[in-house]
Amino acid sequence: MKAGFESAAREALGDSQLRRNMARATTTIRARRAAAVAEVEDWEELREAGAAIKAAVMASLPRQLERLERAVEERGGRVHWARDGAEANAIVTDLARAHGAGEVLKVKSITTDEIELNQALAAAGIRAHETDFAELVNQLAGDWSSHILVPAIHRNRSEIRLLFEDTIAAGRRLDEDPVALAAAARGHLRELFLRVPFAVSGANFAVAETGSVAVVESEGNGRMCTTLPEVLVTVMGIEKVLPEWRDLEVFLQLLPRSATGERMNPYTSIWSGVHAGDGPREFHLVLLDNGRTDVLADELGRAALHCIRCSACLNVCPVYSRVGGHAYGSVYPGPIGAVLTPQLRGLPQAPTLPWASSLCGACLEACPVKIDIPTMLVHLRGRVRREVGAPRGERAALAAAFRVLSDRGRYERAQRLRRLGRGALAQLLAAPWSRSRELPEPPPQTFREWWDERG
Repeated sequence: MKAGFESAAREALGDSQLRRNMARATTTIRARRAAAVAEVEDWEELREAGAAIKAAVMASLPRQLERLERAVEERGGRVHWARDGAEANAIVTDLARAHGAGEVLKVKSITTDEIELNQALAAAGIRAHETDFAELVNQLAGDWSSHILVPAIHRNRSEIRLLFEDTIAAGRRLDEDPVALAAAARGHLRELFLRVPFAVSGANFAVAETGSVAVVESEGNGRMCTTLPEVLVTVMGIEKVLPEWRDLEVFLQLLPRSATGERMNPYTSIWSGVHAGDGPREFHLVLLDNGRTDVLADELGRAALHCIRCSACLNVCPVYSRVGGHAYGSVYPGPIGAVLTPQLRGLPQAPTLPWASSLCGACLEACPVKIDIPTMLVHLRGRVRREVGAPRGERAALAAAFRVLSDRGRYERAQRLRRLGRGALAQLLAAPWSRSRELPEPPPQTFREWWDERG
């Protein structure tokens, strides 16, 4: 991260428009999710089933990935293995060049955002066109995602209208009505869908038993990108694999309700390899590690890989809903980003993120696969202190606190000094602590002083 979470969050809190946008959007999504979940009598049983399937996958991941590879190739697809983002980007770039593709269509994919695929393609002279509405907004604005599900959640209708009038609808006066804005985007994308023969997608799930890949979305752009092009490349994190076809029954109930508050996604696209005369003539599946096996090695941290990218934890988090996603410095914001990003990147690259979410437990209650994010936050905070170390000022402050608190006489003298230094001295000593919380005023007397005064 270019800046730590603390400084980035402080800057975000100063943006009143951002706070209004975030509050309105997360409140709406929370209400829709609550209504959709309330309809399901066995919701807790579904959560338990989802958590159990994910735990089983992590316990047998190499075998499941090998099963998936065999099944995909038996059905005419090709599987590529990428140790990191650079390898994955090189695979996609080489495939595009081999087919003479100067442009590619993109289905919304947080995994390709993670590895900065668009930038890698641009460096090779290949232009990527985002087709998801919110991703298109970000691309036109030169911006980046601030939410797992709604990447442009930090923008309102008025901002999007002005952006479109300057770009894809130049010279036209648009209405701020969502239907009108969607029509402008649709007009821009329709020609691309019919013209560009090479597409890149992510994957919500892949089934090892059948070699099937699933993408769920709400706009139909994903369906266009996975059926019309001649070549389809899917970049998938290795944790997205499911063992059996029947496992989709669980996750296709959990995901839409937790994500968009819908009973099912309007578009659920599932394909298995290549079929003559039906869909792309070539299918390539890129299995991406990029730090995931390192996460798997941490017995407590590995549960972060259970995430199905529903964003429910973001929408209930009191921190995220105030500062937005950009403060996290990652395409994985909110509580799940606070535990996933430091592990994927390595703790020294994101040491402030385990402190970027509270321990209130709202994220655990909302998570459809019961990821215990609060416990993981505490675990990663401990790892940061052991493996990265605390800042020099914090180490000095804690050493001073230990010296004071370990001796009664020093402690009582410190209490008297604290009362005398209500102003500058006290604030200076407590400055690091009080930047993010109120510093309590000391009482006129301690309990011992009060007791001694009365004999």
